[in-house]
Amino acid sequence: MGVTRAPGASEPPVGPTGRGPAEAVDPRRWWALVFIALAQLMVVLDATIVNIALPSAQRALDISDGNRQWVITAYSLAFGGLLLLGGRVADLVGRKRTFVIGLVGFAAASALGGAATNSVMLFGARALQGVFAALLAPSALSLLTTTFTDPKERGKAFGIYGALAGSGSAIGFVVGGILTEYLNWRWCLYVNVPIAIVAVTGALALLHDHPGHAEARLDVPGVLLGCGGLVALVHGFSEAQPRGWNDPYVLAMFAAAVVLLTVFVWWQNRAPSPLLPLHIVKDRDRAGCFLTMMLAVIGLFGLFLFLTYYFQVVLGYSPLHTGLAFLPLTGAIIIGSTQISARLLQHVPPRALMVPGMIFSAAGMLLLTRMTVHSSYTSEILPALILMGLGMGLTFMPVFATATAGVAPRDAGVTSATVNTSQQVGGSIGTALLNTLATTSSTGYIAAHLTNPAQRGMVIREGVVHGYTVAIWWAAGVMLLAGLVAGLMVTAKAPKHGNPADAPLPEPVA
Repeated sequence: MGVTRAPGASEPPVGPTGRGPAEAVDPRRWWALVFIALAQLMVVLDATIVNIALPSAQRALDISDGNRQWVITAYSLAFGGLLLLGGRVADLVGRKRTFVIGLVGFAAASALGGAATNSVMLFGARALQGVFAALLAPSALSLLTTTFTDPKERGKAFGIYGALAGSGSAIGFVVGGILTEYLNWRWCLYVNVPIAIVAVTGALALLHDHPGHAEARLDVPGVLLGCGGLVALVHGFSEAQPRGWNDPYVLAMFAAAVVLLTVFVWWQNRAPSPLLPLHIVKDRDRAGCFLTMMLAVIGLFGLFLFLTYYFQVVLGYSPLHTGLAFLPLTGAIIIGSTQISARLLQHVPPRALMVPGMIFSAAGMLLLTRMTVHSSYTSEILPALILMGLGMGLTFMPVFATATAGVAPRDAGVTSATVNTSQQVGGSIGTALLNTLATTSSTGYIAAHLTNPAQRGMVIREGVVHGYTVAIWWAAGVMLLAGLVAGLMVTAKAPKHGNPADAPLPEPVA
C-alpha cells in the first residue's frame, strides 16, 4: 500500500527497484534522449580522443615527456574530483540549467584547448573541460532518469546510454585517429564545439526539468572534504604511474585521500544539507552497482591502454588503423546494451545480466593473455574484443538503470554523480595499477632474456608484450571479482516485479 505525503514533503530514501506512478508522457522524449546521449558521448570520448593525438600535440607545443601526462591527468583530475559537487549543483539549481551550462562551458574550454599556444594553456583548458564535464555528466544521467519513468522505455533508454558509456572511450580512439591523421591534433578538441552547439539547441527545445531546490544550502565543508579527497585519490593513482607506488608524494596523496574521505563520511552524518546523503550509498543494490562499475572499469581502461600501444608500437598500426581496430569492441558493447540487456532487464534481475557480463569480459581478457609479438588480429585479438564488448554491454546498462532507479528526485543528480565517480576512480586505478604491473613484468623479462645484444630489439618487444599479458591476467581477475560483487550485493528484482509503492512521488511541477 502506498504512503500519502503532504505537498513539499521530503522524499524518503528508497531502494532502486521501484517504479513511479503514471505520469504524463512527453511525446518528444526520444528526441530528448538523442541530445542527452550526444552530450554524454562527448564527455566520455574526450577521456581518450586526445590519447592518439598526444604525440603530435607534444611535438607542436614542445611538451616534455615528464609533463605530457598532464594532458590526460588534468581532465581526469577535475572531472573525477568535482563530480559530487556537479551532481549536487544539478539538484539545487535544476538539471536542465546545469546541463546547458555544462555544455556551453565544455565547448568554450575545448575551443581554448584547440587554440593552445603552449603547454600551460593546453593543460588549463583540459582542466576546465573536466570542471564542466563534472557538471554535464551527472545532469545528463539524472535528466535521463526523470525523463523515462516507464520500466520498458527506461530499459531501452538506459541501453542506449550504457552503450555510449561503455563504447565512448573506444569511439574516442577512432575519432582521434581520423582527426589526427587527416586534419591535425587540434581538431580532437575543436570537434566538441559543433557537437555542443547541436546538443544545446536540442536541450533548450526539448528537455523539461523540475525547478531546483533553491531553499537547500550547499554543503561547503562537504564540498571541500569530498572533492578534496577525490582529487587526492585520483591524483595519487595518476602519479603512481610515472613516480612509482613507494614515492613519498604518492603515499602522501593516498594518506590525504583516506583522511579527507573519512572525515567526509563523518560529516555527512551530521550535515544539515549533506553533499552526498549517505542513504544513497547505504542501499545494498546501489552500493553493489557502484562497486561493480568501479571494478569493471579498472579492467576496461587497462585494456585500452595496453592495446593502444600494442597496435601502434608492436604491430606497427597507424593512428587511424588503431582506432578502427577498436570498432568491433564498440559494436559489441552497443549490441550487448541495446539488443540484449535492454530487452532482458524487464524479465530478469539485474545481476542475471551483470554476472554473465563480467564472466564474458573476463573470458575475453583471458584470450588476450595469449597474444604475442606476431599475433593475428583476426584470429586472436578480434574474438577477445567481441567477448569483452558483449560483456561490458550486458553489465553497464543494468548498472546505470539499477543505480539510479527509485531515488528521490531531489537526489537524482548526486546519485548520477556517484555512478560517474565510480567510473572515473576505476579508470584512474586501472590505468595506474595495471600499467605499473605491466612495466615491472616487462623489465624483469627483458633483464632475464637479454643475453644476445643482436636480439635486443626482439627481446624488448617480447618483454613489452609479456608485461601486457601479465597485467591482463590481473585485469581478468578484477573482472571476475566484479561479477562476484554483482552476484552477492545486487539483489534487486526485475523492474516489472518491483513494487510501485516503493518509488518516490514526483515533485510538483511549478
